[in-house]
Amino acid sequence: MSLEVVLASGSESRRTLLAGAGVEAVAVKPNVDEEAAKASYRASGMRVSDQAMQLAELKAIKVSRARDGLVIGGDQMLNLEGEAMDKPANMAEAASHLRRFSGKTHRLETAIVIAEGGEPVWRHLSTPKLTVRPLSEPFIETYLEAAGPGVLKTVGAYQLEGLGAQLFSRIEGDYFSILGLPLLPLLDYLRVRGVLSS
Repeated sequence: MSLEVVLASGSESRRTLLAGAGVEAVAVKPNVDEEAAKASYRASGMRVSDQAMQLAELKAIKVSRARDGLVIGGDQMLNLEGEAMDKPANMAEAASHLRRFSGKTHRLETAIVIAEGGEPVWRHLSTPKLTVRPLSEPFIETYLEAAGPGVLKTVGAYQLEGLGAQLFSRIEGDYFSILGLPLLPLLDYLRVRGVLSS
């Protein structure tokens, strides 16, 4: 009997990516206090990539203690010159973030951990780099008005698969990782475990 795949996430985009790749996964919200965890990590001076990995592991382990199967925990943080940037709280903050990104390159620290029986068994970190072209104030205003409040659900106030593509002059790295899930390494691990045929 094949192992059940459980996604420890409420993320619609991660569920959609898995389903699109033919992976049947049950989604379970991990109910961890992400804000408290992030505050603790940042107070200790933890690197942004390590913060993302720790959060992914926290989610995977929490759900894995209550569910059998392979539990996937994921987290993505935006790293701007060593500073972790969170999702904007409102449209004014989204505009402020875009002003900060303008003309600069940031990294998306995209971490994924698989836990089984309450223990991590596999982890992967992908770090695509995205260069935002210089953005004018009229563009930022028009972009946010057109993109709408959906940008508040994303760490960079953009969705690359939509209007967010207009923000960038250069992108280096895996497209799926930018969307929040390093899909190709994950599929490879699921083949190794016999969940997918090789």
